[in-house]
Amino acid sequence: MIESKIDTEKVVLVGVITQNQNEEKSKEYLDELEFLAYTAGGTVAKRFTQKMAIPNTKTYIGSGKLDEIQDYIEAHDIKTVIFDDELSPSQLRNIEKILNCKILDRTNLILDIFAQRAQTSYAKTQVELAQCQYLLPRLTRLWTHLERQKGGIGMRGPGETEIETDRRIIRDKITLLRKKLNKIDRQMAVQRKNRGKMVRAALVGYTNVGKSTLMNVISKSEVFAENKLFATLDTTVRKVVIKNIPFLLTDTVGFIRKLPTQLVESFKSTLDEVREADLLLHVVDISHKNFEDHIESVNKILAEIKSNDKPTLMVFNKIDAYTNQTIDADDLVTERSKIHYTLEDWKKTWMQKMEESNTIFISALNKENLEEFKTKTYDLVKKIHITRFPYHDYLYNEYDDLGNTE
Repeated sequence: MIESKIDTEKVVLVGVITQNQNEEKSKEYLDELEFLAYTAGGTVAKRFTQKMAIPNTKTYIGSGKLDEIQDYIEAHDIKTVIFDDELSPSQLRNIEKILNCKILDRTNLILDIFAQRAQTSYAKTQVELAQCQYLLPRLTRLWTHLERQKGGIGMRGPGETEIETDRRIIRDKITLLRKKLNKIDRQMAVQRKNRGKMVRAALVGYTNVGKSTLMNVISKSEVFAENKLFATLDTTVRKVVIKNIPFLLTDTVGFIRKLPTQLVESFKSTLDEVREADLLLHVVDISHKNFEDHIESVNKILAEIKSNDKPTLMVFNKIDAYTNQTIDADDLVTERSKIHYTLEDWKKTWMQKMEESNTIFISALNKENLEEFKTKTYDLVKKIHITRFPYHDYLYNEYDDLGNTE
């Protein structure tokens, strides 16, 4: 298992500015990486970035920048350096030789957070599988001390023997974990089947957008919620009744840019809840300056799991935290951009092209516009419910005529 970090650990972040990732985008990714480090229990002491056409295939960044980082970590007693992209086994090994400290990449960091957050046996098994898949090609770095052995009596081949033994152990473990997950997957498939034909809605969205908070408010349950990334790993399903229609609401794990492929594979069953949902409630943190990129990232993952064509309600959350910059009347230089948009301005942009019935602006924390949210959700669930149970249609009409709300 990948070792968790202690609360007081000081870390350094490293990113690159390339042709495909400009300075603004690099800063944005490093902001997110810093939040990941904070979630894992680290404190960021400094950031390093370097402009280059493409990352160095041997050491990710140039030798000069590595020397600069080495001087800093030695002067400030830094034990951990975190890189913003996934490093290859050779890059990881080469960087460790130069910096002589613990090296993590974004994938390793996310896996570490998942290991801390996993509560149920199912989630722990999923995380352990992802960790083993990540660790397998990187086992050689654990035995670098044997590379200095030049031979001699009794000194030939022990490194290779140790590595191959460990590889065999890891492969066997991966096989066992996959069998265990397959068994749980079959059990969960039966559970989903036993839920009958009840309409299923799934909360999806970027990590830390307020899905669990909304789940708690709507279902009156107590799902763990915290202002950290990946606060929720375990899928939670609750029965919710709005007006006269019961449906199942699922809280799923949050998505993130550069999501490790190992996690996508090991969390397949969690994503199955999204695949089998009839309705998606796509929650967006509109107070985040890059919320449009978050929407794009979520839609990309939904497309990968073939769930991007489902009926979707766009839920723009955290309107209580939304702020915009203003331009002074005497300022003739500053051009108005997205950072100056009010919520009303946003509604007049690309959001205007979306069906009004499929968008809602709320604050789950302060319970703002929740009744309107419930109404829109009810209308979408009702459409699906009627196609499944057409003989109930007259009951809905009669019920609506009475003017009841709960």
